[in-house]
Amino acid sequence: MGFVAIGLAAVTGLVFLVWSSRHFLIWRERRTGFALTGEHPGPPADPPRVSVLVAAKDEAENIETCLRTMLEQDYPNFELIVCDDRSEDGTGAIADRIAAEDDRVRVVHVRDLPAGWAGKNNAMRNGIALAGGEWICMTDADCRQTSRRTLSVAVQYALDTGADMLSVLPQLEMRGFWENVIQPVCSGVMMIWFQPGKVNDPAKRNAYANGAFMMIRRSTYEAIGRHEAVKDKLNEDMHMAARVKQAGLKLRVVRSSGLYFVRMYTSLRNILRGWSRIFYGTFGTLKRLTISLLVMFVMGLVPYIAAGLGLSLGAAGVGPAGPWWACGIVGAAAVVMQVSVIFRFYRLIDARSSLAWSYALGSGLTCLALVKALLKLRPGAKVTWRNTSYATGG
Repeated sequence: MGFVAIGLAAVTGLVFLVWSSRHFLIWRERRTGFALTGEHPGPPADPPRVSVLVAAKDEAENIETCLRTMLEQDYPNFELIVCDDRSEDGTGAIADRIAAEDDRVRVVHVRDLPAGWAGKNNAMRNGIALAGGEWICMTDADCRQTSRRTLSVAVQYALDTGADMLSVLPQLEMRGFWENVIQPVCSGVMMIWFQPGKVNDPAKRNAYANGAFMMIRRSTYEAIGRHEAVKDKLNEDMHMAARVKQAGLKLRVVRSSGLYFVRMYTSLRNILRGWSRIFYGTFGTLKRLTISLLVMFVMGLVPYIAAGLGLSLGAAGVGPAGPWWACGIVGAAAVVMQVSVIFRFYRLIDARSSLAWSYALGSGLTCLALVKALLKLRPGAKVTWRNTSYATGG
């Protein structure tokens, strides 16, 4: 038993050191990190034509806010194309009404889904077929612009940095308890794998994009094979980003503040379903999903296991008691370090810092989402999204 205690204490000690190092990373991000805001220059003196495309399936609750806040943008040269993907609610009618009021808006009603295509990809390719912009900006129906300058500063930033494809990361709108507990943790998993600094480095293979607001030059879109190249991918944004990097083109990701919000999921069930789909579509292999699960378990939950086991078995006198006491103390120190880091991190990303204590709960549920993603690899497995089922397993 002593060897078990020593081994657990050693692992937990390493976790403590990793969490300690993240205090420095947060300090560095606060000091030198960049977030795109409405104060950034833009639009350019000679603004290129931008085609903004919104894919929407059964989004009657969100579509009007999405479209009207986009139409309020101060960018002087854009069109807005709504890709109504087989909606069975009032999405199409709402989009048609707005199009009748503003000649910048066009609506494409997609009635069928061809074999081998994911719904969003098929809807987007139908909309882009009508687009006339030099830049294509793809966004989601659940996005709400809180600045009139999002398009202006995004285009200016893309031109300033020479980007061929740019993702402006959203701020998450999290209202309910489960949203605030799980969403930041799941987002953190993505940032561990796809560090923005490495994504923005042409010498690194790291590729990441977020379809909430994704701009791409038309020439780049054609060069990577358009949506036909990723037609069956559930996370087409990530796969398009990878193709941009593979083609030797410039991929860029930037954090934003005060530009726009997205509320991804509203219930515990939908959060777990949605993130398991994202994890499966993004990682897609047994190796990467397993590594993500192990890292999440060790970093998120092992400190609590070490503290609980060590202190309880040490107090019970389970022999030898000394190693168990040491394990418990190291575990408790790792818990304190973890919560202190998460408190600062949540403040950095405008999450609810008062819920830093809930990181272990969020970690456990994120592990569950990763397990659900792993199960999608089994033969005959399927994922159902927006009332459409797609085969996933071999």
